[in-house]
Amino acid sequence: MNIEQANRISMSEILQKLGHTPTKQNNKEAWYLSPFRAEKTASFHITFSNNCWYDFGEAKGGDVVGFVCEYLKAQNVCNTVSDALRWLRNMHGFTPLISTVDTAQCHKRDPNLVLKDTKPIESKGLIKYLQSRGIPLKVAQLHLKEAIVQNKQTKKFIYALGLLNEEGGYELRNPFFKGCVGRKDVSFIRGNGLKPKAIHLFEGFFDYLTVITHQSNRMLEGDVLILNSIACIEKAIGYIKSFDYQTAYTWMDNDKKGSEATQFLDEFFKTEIGLTHFAQNHIYAPHKDVNAWHMHKLNLSE
Repeated sequence: MNIEQANRISMSEILQKLGHTPTKQNNKEAWYLSPFRAEKTASFHITFSNNCWYDFGEAKGGDVVGFVCEYLKAQNVCNTVSDALRWLRNMHGFTPLISTVDTAQCHKRDPNLVLKDTKPIESKGLIKYLQSRGIPLKVAQLHLKEAIVQNKQTKKFIYALGLLNEEGGYELRNPFFKGCVGRKDVSFIRGNGLKPKAIHLFEGFFDYLTVITHQSNRMLEGDVLILNSIACIEKAIGYIKSFDYQTAYTWMDNDKKGSEATQFLDEFFKTEIGLTHFAQNHIYAPHKDVNAWHMHKLNLSE
C-alpha cells in the first residue's frame, strides 16, 4: 500500500473500525468526538468530498495518512508515514473471525461514570483486596492507580484499582465492582529491551500481575497486551501484525470464550512469518484463569 492508495481509504470507515460513530452527519460531512482525547462536544470533522479531516480542538487536520500518524502519536507508539501505512494495511484488510464476540463493546463508554482523581494505592480496602487475590502491593503499584470515580446517576463514589488503557480510560476493579471509566480499550506495556522479540496476551490485569508475582516481581522481557475484554480482541491485530515478534504467549481463560479467543489468535499468528505461538492454558488448568490457579496455590478462597 502506498500513500495515494492509503488516502483513498474512507475516513468514516477508519473511524468506525476504531469504534467511533458520528454525533451528526449529512451527505457532505460528519462530526465525531475526537479520537485523540476525551471530550463531550464533537470537534472532529470530516468532509466526504475530499476525504479529509480537521480537529478543531487541536487546530490541525489533513489526509488519511496524516490522521493515522497523529492517532499513533496519541497512542505513544511509532508514528512515521511507514508506520501509518503498515497500520492501515493491517487494520483496513482485517475481517473479524469470531462471530460470537460483540466487538462493539470495545470502546464503549459508561456515560454515568466520571473519573474524579487517581493516586497511588493507599486505601486499606483495596490493599486487602489485592492480598485476597495474592498480589503484593509493590507489584500492583507498578501499573495500577487508586481511581476515585463518581456515578452521576446515584451520586455515589467508587474507589477501585485502575489500569490505564490506550484510549486514556481506566479499567476498574474492586471486590464489588468491575467496569471502566472513559472509553474501553486494550492496555499495552512495553517489555525490557529496545525491541522485544516476544509478546504476552492476557484477558485481564490480575492475570498479568499474577505472572509478575510468580517471576519474583520482575517485569516480563517481552511486550504485554492486556485485552481488558475479549470484545477488544480485534485490537490485538494492529499491535502484533508485521512487528517481527518471534514468540507469542497467550494466557486466556479456560472457558468457552477463552478457548475461542486462543483459537482466533492462533489462526492469526499462523499468518505471521516466523511467529511461534505458545498457549499457556495448561499451566493453570483446570482453573478458570491464571489468578484463580495462583489463589488456589496460596489457599485463598475465590
